Amino acid sequence: MRPFDYRVKAGQPAHTLKEKTMRFMMIMFPKDYETAKPGWVPDFKAMEEMGKYNEELGKAGVLLALDGLTPPATMSARVTFKDGKSKVTDGPFTEAKEVVGGYWIIQVKSREEALEWASRIPGKDNEMVEVRRMFDLTDFDPETQKEIQKKFGDDVAAEMRQ
Repeated sequence: MRPFDYRVKAGQPAHTLKEKTMRFMMIMFPKDYETAKPGWVPDFKAMEEMGKYNEELGKAGVLLALDGLTPPATMSARVTFKDGKSKVTDGPFTEAKEVVGGYWIIQVKSREEALEWASRIPGKDNEMVEVRRMFDLTDFDPETQKEIQKKFGDDVAAEMRQ
């Protein structure tokens, strides 16, 4: 498994948990990315450490997806919107702070379990991981749940129920 790329294979259960679960996104903000130059890549030792952590998530059956991102200095752009129109601004962005370096999507029993997994990420000093719960179909009122299922289909509704 590559350290920054994991996808659940078709037909493979996304998790092994039987009871009610919640999905969380863990978003990594590596300090190196704020000043990285075009073409920057993480060092191999850091990739190995992250790969071991990612394998733990996979073996525990909680990992749904993950990926690493290049820093803003490498092929980045921002698309902004105003008055119904979009505008593209190419990077790098000199004012970039708290730059996203990657993410994990996990499915666990509780917020506490998500925070436990986040605390085990092999981060460096002053790095940060933000943990955010993903919407569940039950977050919406019953009428809206029916509309979501009607408009977007059973597959989307079923995925949102996790």
